Amino acid sequence: MPNIPPQFGIFLFIVAAAVLPLVFASGYQTFQLTMVVIYALSVLGKNLVTGFGGQVSLGQGAFYAVGAYTAAVLMDQWDVPYWATLPIAAITSGLVGLMLGLPALRLGGLYLALVTFALAISVPQLLKYKAFEGWTGGVQGIVVSKPDAPFNLPISSDSWIYLFSLAVGVVFFLAITNLVNSRIGRALKAIRDQPLAAEAMGVELARYKTLTFGVGAMVTGIGGALSAIAVGFVSPDSFTIALSLTLFVGMVVGGASSISGAIYGALFIQFIPNIAEEISKAIPGVVYGVILIAVMFFAPGGLAGVIANQLRRLRAARVVGTGRAPS
Repeated sequence: MPNIPPQFGIFLFIVAAAVLPLVFASGYQTFQLTMVVIYALSVLGKNLVTGFGGQVSLGQGAFYAVGAYTAAVLMDQWDVPYWATLPIAAITSGLVGLMLGLPALRLGGLYLALVTFALAISVPQLLKYKAFEGWTGGVQGIVVSKPDAPFNLPISSDSWIYLFSLAVGVVFFLAITNLVNSRIGRALKAIRDQPLAAEAMGVELARYKTLTFGVGAMVTGIGGALSAIAVGFVSPDSFTIALSLTLFVGMVVGGASSISGAIYGALFIQFIPNIAEEISKAIPGVVYGVILIAVMFFAPGGLAGVIANQLRRLRAARVVGTGRAPS
């Protein structure tokens, strides 16, 4: 059997992800898949900061909120097209991340986690603050209209938002993959593993730590902006500390330091709570906790590590079966 280039496999996956939901999924299922894409982007930003950068952050939900509110305010008050809100949301979230990256230069470990935890707690309160109600809508939040498919395409609004989100997700996943595999990515891994040795080798810790927070916040902010477009509503209570913890769970379950792990983590945080509720409506939280513990027990390195190991075994078995030396 000829070897299939990984690029071809990725292309087939993208085509299947774009076509199959439009054919077989209902409107609600399409919305769920849109949220998977959004969560995958948000977990990817979290993974860049913690998994690759080695900086413990519990404030990713704050960047998600900044991106969501930026898109909602622009659409609601200035009639900015939904697609034009994404770069503005990315810039706004990235700037907030850069500002948070400044204390990250002096703090680390649990201290940095505490600072980002405080950010995640304070942002929803700021969104409710009376001085900002004219912008944020206060406790009531902001309602925005979902965009229709352009060019009179014969698909629903939910299907179009899914395709739009998928296209944005593919672009950012490819961009972050190239970033991680570049000189910058190698510097981030060196700082994560041995910061003193990295600094001795000439790696600028201050520059790369700040850059990591900025780019990670930007990617998560894009996810937040897409969520405002997909849901059509934002409110402060949607961005509590529980969101930051959920993104943290997605990163760990999917696999830290893994690009594909962001997708597995997004699938987990989107569908496992629903499965837990179907198993037991009385104690869904307990069922969810048991499932989470089981996943961590059987896949301590994340689901991405388990899948990668299985693929390596399949390749090794195929090589042994053909009698060829492994390449």
